[in-house]
Amino acid sequence: MTTGTSSGYVGQSVRRIDGAALVTGQARFVGDLAFPGLLHVAILRSPYAHARIRQVETAAAAAMPGVVAVLSGEDVRRHLDPIPHRVDPASVGGRRAEVWALAPEEVLYTGQGVAAVAAETLEQARAALARIRVVYEPLPVVLDAEEALRPDAARVVDGWPDNVLLAGRIRHGDVEGAMARAQRVVRATIRIHRYTTQPLEPRTYLAIPDPLGEGLVLYATTQNPHQLRHMLAQTLRLPEHRLRIIVPRLGGAFGLKMIGHPEESLVCLFTLLTRRPVRWVASREEELLIGGREQVHHVEVGCTAEGRIVAFRDRFVANVGAPYPTPGWGMAPLTAATLPCVYDVQDVDIAYTLVATHKGPWTASRGYGKEAATVVMERVMDLVARACGLDPVEVRLRNLIAADAFPYRTATGLVLDSGDYRALLRRALELAGYDRLREAQARLRACGRWLGVGVAMELTPEGGSLPRSLVAGYDTAAVRVAPSGAVTVLTGVTSPGTGNETAIAQLVADELGVPPETVRVVQGDTDLCPYGFGNYSGRSVIAGGTAAVLAAREVRAKMAQVAAALLGAPPDVLRFRDGRVEVDGAPAGHPPRSVAFGEVAYVAHAQAYDLAHMIEPPLEATRTYRPPTISHQPDAYGRINPYPTYSACAYVVAAEVDPETGVVLVRQVGAVHDAGVVVNPALVAGQLRGAIAMGLGGALSEEVRYAPDGTRLTTSLGDYRMLRAPDLPPIVVEHRVTPSPHTLLGVKGGGEAGVGGAAAALMNAVADALAPLGVEVLALPLRPDVLWQAMQSARHRR
Repeated sequence: MTTGTSSGYVGQSVRRIDGAALVTGQARFVGDLAFPGLLHVAILRSPYAHARIRQVETAAAAAMPGVVAVLSGEDVRRHLDPIPHRVDPASVGGRRAEVWALAPEEVLYTGQGVAAVAAETLEQARAALARIRVVYEPLPVVLDAEEALRPDAARVVDGWPDNVLLAGRIRHGDVEGAMARAQRVVRATIRIHRYTTQPLEPRTYLAIPDPLGEGLVLYATTQNPHQLRHMLAQTLRLPEHRLRIIVPRLGGAFGLKMIGHPEESLVCLFTLLTRRPVRWVASREEELLIGGREQVHHVEVGCTAEGRIVAFRDRFVANVGAPYPTPGWGMAPLTAATLPCVYDVQDVDIAYTLVATHKGPWTASRGYGKEAATVVMERVMDLVARACGLDPVEVRLRNLIAADAFPYRTATGLVLDSGDYRALLRRALELAGYDRLREAQARLRACGRWLGVGVAMELTPEGGSLPRSLVAGYDTAAVRVAPSGAVTVLTGVTSPGTGNETAIAQLVADELGVPPETVRVVQGDTDLCPYGFGNYSGRSVIAGGTAAVLAAREVRAKMAQVAAALLGAPPDVLRFRDGRVEVDGAPAGHPPRSVAFGEVAYVAHAQAYDLAHMIEPPLEATRTYRPPTISHQPDAYGRINPYPTYSACAYVVAAEVDPETGVVLVRQVGAVHDAGVVVNPALVAGQLRGAIAMGLGGALSEEVRYAPDGTRLTTSLGDYRMLRAPDLPPIVVEHRVTPSPHTLLGVKGGGEAGVGGAAAALMNAVADALAPLGVEVLALPLRPDVLWQAMQSARHRR
């Protein structure tokens, strides 16, 4: 059999193929691009959380120096259609609301756009905003999700009978019977606050008139270029082929740069009207309009005296803010589907309610609901341990799904592919020095210091595919070999800055026997790349990388036939490695007969009527990989399996709480991650460390806050405190490989783990630290003022 083994690049920490450009500042982003006649857009945003727009006067702004065009919501409605929902909640029994690029009649949250200016400079555009006069009629506001469920609550969307965007329930087994037989019942309300994602590069869109046609080209910070083109074609009332989306480097995405934002179509409209290049760059204040994750869980758990969970019930409410076209709302149903995570519990009853309020809208946030499930389930495990008088580690070991139980169908319908969760946890304990931490905790408590040790497990479904939507589990890649031997991969997946193009190059390099640095990977261009679904849900290597491997194998098979003719040997004894094709099995001490990879490529193109007559030129193949275990057909319980793979991770966090200030000091973090076969360990470890930092920051200090009238109080990174490098403790990570039997390469995905596991372990560590004081920790974030007040109250009670 012809093989491409080269030097075995898969599994090596190969340097990023774009690393030099990034570290030397030569990499170009959308904000770096400039075109002659470029206009700049500024957006006037509502100061009210809920108001009717009575009048918008733009004439004074239009007369300002440098102003080329001004748009109101009514102007937008004349030229555009509403923005399609990336995943329509109505398709799964929810409610839909029309969303426009600018609000024409009513604003539903502070910061919603009501008018926009395009001018020669950004300063001129911003100055013109002050000359736009808007007459508002303030309306009642509702911000709390549970209050929004009351019959007399203000309606967020006119015409809705209530404020429920979507409600659902997942039931399996006999929860009532199991709860009745339980020897212990634990009840708790667990609150997860509203926080968001803040990539280094903000959202930026630059549209230019198509120089060769009547459409336009949009340079966009988007994770999903093909789907953005599809959406814009509907909104702009244009044929899809008249739009081209190009995605340079993203500078981070984390779900924030999925499609459906109003500014995408607004910038395009300005270009169509002015026939000039137009750019909008989000300010940090504008990026902080977007939220996510805010949930309240009312949990009831039945267990035996030995800590074995026999029943799990959860009623939770998600505050999704104002309706919005991005797929953020889908995080809450996925929270429900991920529960009870890595634990063997088959009697469950989970009901969820997604509630619209006058807070800013949700968009996708890294973890996509799975991080919330982890926080809830891991806090529950510690509460069960306390109720049973057991060590939290022992309770987890007694409830984890056994290694010989895979494939394992969870109570919510997910088909977990492989893993050894107990081994993950035990190794994480060794890595962190768990016994030594407990000894240190006892010594410090004797001195009046409060050190806590928190443990968490995390399940991360990867590579998601939602029914009846352009969120698909498959993807496509093309591999081309030029006459010189140069290799190009065109892929439908995109990179948010994670380096997945390097991993794809490694995979193709191994198949063709060439160095990864010689493989060019092209992403994010709807005119060049095959149709694909971009980046989300850790799917890039699962779907895109495997498609590239399949295409490379097809090209290699053609080249093997040509090389066989050149070497006078059958194709099945040839090996592709180190830039050559050689005959395998040469006598000891004799170099194998071989030919250069580039020579084979040249002959394949140049001698199609003699030496290469047996193949169909050129050296090119396009293949699609569709993971086989995704299932959209409901079973008898109505359950589907929307994911092909499931990675897992175990965490141990040590944290100390200052008794005088309530400040949490994270001392160390250890994590052991099973992402299946690891193509590039450095990239996966970097992803995990970054996600852990996000989880710690989210649990400690990141929060989008509102005043009672709906005014957003969080408007800058001074208000929204993200952790800096000096704030982070040592983070030690390891990989444990349990290949997935459900993917061709055995990969599971490495982009989603970390946020929920780190937050959950830290929450448990803080609760453990304060346990001697009788302080209950059931809410995030772990703000110093809240913890200090809880400690004072506990001291007063004692």
